[in-house]
Formats: sequence, structure tokens, C-alpha cells
Amino acid sequence: MTLSAARLATCPAAAMSVEFYVAGICPARNSRPGQLPAASACELMKANRTAFIHGPQIEQYSYPPECAFSTSRGPRARKMLASMGLLSGAGRGEVAPVPADRGELLTFHVEAYLDALAKAPQGFLDIEGLFMGLGTPETPIFHGMYEYAALAAGATLTGAKLLLAGEADIAFNPSGGFHHAQAACASGFCYINDIVIACEHLAAAGKRVFLVDIDAHHGDGVQGAFYDRRDVMTLSFHESGKTLFPGTGFEDEIGQGQGEGYSANVPLPAGTYDEAYLRAFKAVAPPLISAFDPDLIVLEAGMDCLAGDPLTHMSLTNNAYAEAVRLVRDIGKPLLVTGGGGYHVQNSARGYALVWVVLCGEDDHSADMSLGLGGVMMETADWAGGLRDRQLVTTAAQQAEVAPAVEETVEKVRKNVFGYHGL
Repeated sequence: MTLSAARLATCPAAAMSVEFYVAGICPARNSRPGQLPAASACELMKANRTAFIHGPQIEQYSYPPECAFSTSRGPRARKMLASMGLLSGAGRGEVAPVPADRGELLTFHVEAYLDALAKAPQGFLDIEGLFMGLGTPETPIFHGMYEYAALAAGATLTGAKLLLAGEADIAFNPSGGFHHAQAACASGFCYINDIVIACEHLAAAGKRVFLVDIDAHHGDGVQGAFYDRRDVMTLSFHESGKTLFPGTGFEDEIGQGQGEGYSANVPLPAGTYDEAYLRAFKAVAPPLISAFDPDLIVLEAGMDCLAGDPLTHMSLTNNAYAEAVRLVRDIGKPLLVTGGGGYHVQNSARGYALVWVVLCGEDDHSADMSLGLGGVMMETADWAGGLRDRQLVTTAAQQAEVAPAVEETVEKVRKNVFGYHGL
């Protein structure tokens, strides 16, 4: 089946060569026997408004085994969802990512940096490349580094394009969220900043964008890219820079020039638990999003706030993530969601799977789905209660330390930022 030139002009998903899958029809990850040609993408996307951005090609790459960052989290989440029948059905579907091309990468990154990124795996790393952050324990050089980064960025950009074209209401790329990458520097496991590139693409289309970042680490690369602008507003909830990399994201970082008041940060103390986190989230995120009134929302949902993450000091369960995602989803704006950090691989994968379920509107069902099947379906004995984490008990000492600090932070954000938006 082919499309005429006229029909291609009215079918952006097909024009992008986006491959759309009904997950239940094509369970074979490599052969994809039920794969539909791009010609059918438009028809399917009209019926499947929530898009899971993933394809087998993204599973071909991995960071070195000694690196804390694992590219397997997105694929593991997909495997969980497929095994539970949650990628198929009305209102949802799977879309293969299109790698970001050089021009798209250059909307944020500089040419010399991209050249260094492409050449480093071939053994060409000079002093300039070292100053660009390449070759550190957190930004190691590995085979396919450039290709993986461009593909992961392209997956987020694919989601942005689907939203702009009206072919999806929500798009989720669990393999995205590289919010530390700078224009000319790799940082914090991040080489290409997919979030900045996607936001630039949306802004170039005349859209007002609101970014909510709930990764444990402050998204310094994204904040810096839009710090003097007001067409893209950034809001980050993260562990305080006093105790965690990158040491930024404090309440007084509110933007500059035209962008003053359009960056907001909610740094949280180590040990922050579900109730305290959600109290802060509800106090800050919905009012600012409502006041800014964006055309689209971008949500970076890194899973490293989960209790037990080896690199952070937070104490959330994925129930808090589910509620935060639900609150953003229920605002009713087109929504682009990415993954991010998360260094306990299985917990992160389960968290991403739960995010997808919430995005699909199955909040109640997700609370008790597959009870007793977790060990079989998830290939882990950690927790047999489905996608939801156990509720964690917080001590009186923990509450006494965390709750006042969170309230103080919320009050600082209100004082520093709310007035710019008439709140």
C-alpha cells in the first residue's frame, strides 16, 4: 500500500515514516510480523491517541557494563507491558522512533561537539573532546554512542511531531530524558539533550511549552537552554543540590532577562517521602501550569527518586510518581513524556510501565493489576503485587526532618515565582 503525494501532505505520521504497531498483534520484537506499513499510520493514530515510542533498534545499544546508566530500562518496561497485554487495546499503540538528523541536533548542540561525539568511539578523542566532557566515568565512550544518542533524541522528537500533527494526545519515550547535556558538553550520562531539542521544535511551531521535571537530579541543561526565555517555562522537583549532582536548582534560580520568573525549582531534602513530595507537587505544579496556560506540556519522569536508588537519597514509591503523572495528565493538554534517571534497573522499569498505564487512564486498574503474578510476569521476586510499589512506612524522625524543609521550600517558590504569574 502506498500513499499519494497529496495524502502524504495531510498525514505527517506517514510522511515521517513512523511505523505504528498494535502491540497485541505483533508480539515478536525482532520480526514484527504484524507491522503495518507507514501508509496506515494516520488511520491507526486516530484511534490510538496514546503513543509508546519504542522500536527494536533502540535495544541494540548499551553503555559499558561498569557504568551505572542502563539502556535496558525502557525495553524492560515494554516487555512488562506487552506480557500483561497493556500495549494493545483501544486508545494506545506503539510507534517506532525516527533518529534525529544533524540539522535537528544542531538546533541546540554545536557542530564541533557533534563531530567529537561521532569520532570518539573510533579512537579520535583529543584534548578538546576531553574538555567537552567525553570519556569520564559518567559519560563513557562506547560503540554506537552517537547513534544511540541521536536515536533516543529522535524518539522524543518523534513524540513531539505526533503531538504537533494532532496524531496523538500523549506520547511516551521511556528511553529519553537526557536533561544534563549542554550545547557543547556531555554531562551526567547525557550526550544529546532530547528534551531541549523537542522543546525547541515545539516552540519553533509557535507553541508555548511547560516542562515539568521530576527526576531526582536537577535538569541543569534544560534550564540553561531556556533561562532567558518565556515561551518555554521549566519547573523541576528534585533532590537538593546540597546533597546531589549537579549542585544546581535552588529556589532563587528563576530565570533572567525576558525569562525572569519562567524557571522554577523545588529542591527537596534527602529522605523525602510520598506524602511530603505530593504536598509540594500539588502546591506548585498545577497553579503554575494553569497560570502559564501552555499549548503543550513536557514531563521528564526520571525514576531515581525511588527509595533504594543507588545514586540518590530520596524515599518515594512509584505511587507518588503515578499520582504526579495523573495530575499532569488530567490538565488535559497534549503531553510529551520521557524517562530519565533511575539506577535500580528493575524498579525503574516497573515505574516506567506504571507511568504508561496512568497515561492510558487506567489508574484504578493499575493499583491491583496482576496481583500474585508479579514474580512471573516481571521476572523478579522483589514484589508480587503488580506494577505498584509497596507503601513505605515513614518514621516520626523522618517526618519531623523532611516536612518542615519541604514547606519552607514551597513558600520560597511561591514568594520567588508565583507573583510573576499573578498568583
